[in-house]
Amino acid sequence: MTDSPPKGPDRVAPPMELPPDLEIEYVNMVRISHSISELVFDFARLLPGEGKAHISSRIIMSPLSAKLFFRALTDNLSKYESVFGAVNLPGDPTLADNLFRPYNSPDKPPATPEAPEAE
Repeated sequence: MTDSPPKGPDRVAPPMELPPDLEIEYVNMVRISHSISELVFDFARLLPGEGKAHISSRIIMSPLSAKLFFRALTDNLSKYESVFGAVNLPGDPTLADNLFRPYNSPDKPPATPEAPEAE
């Protein structure tokens, strides 16, 4: 059993139609859950100052469709990075993280024993 799609001239993508009234949504996060038979993607938008993320769409896929989507997304991100450069994931603190984090007072230095005075 193989999980790769057929290759060669027999593989033809079906035509797709983009409805003129399709509503376009900006999302910056996704919550993914799954059962034995499907994966559920809840796409949401979280803006600064808002306490909750607003889910704008829910997409349900079979595991096979999700894996093919993952493969296509990986391929397209690779092509994107070859043209525009690497997409860096947040991890290490940046200057903005250091400038805009909540203020924490510095720890007091440990008390050092006084050295005896020399005579």
